[in-house]
Amino acid sequence: MFDVYLNDKHDLLVVPQGAPLPVTGALAKWRKKKTRVIGVSHEIRLAVQKQGYYMRKASDFGKH
Repeated sequence: MFDVYLNDKHDLLVVPQGAPLPVTGALAKWRKKKTRVIGVSHEIRLAVQKQGYYMRKASDFGKH
């Protein structure tokens, strides 16, 4: 399972459940989504396994 965070710019941060926020994401004020996320896309799952987190800016949403 995963914890999903959003900031005031609607950027997305996904970390494994219970993991602390990464240093790169600690500068922004993140708020945790209240709903629990069980499944994510293959791209996000690979990034979390490799880096320990997945972060995407809101401007990148339309590019996929």
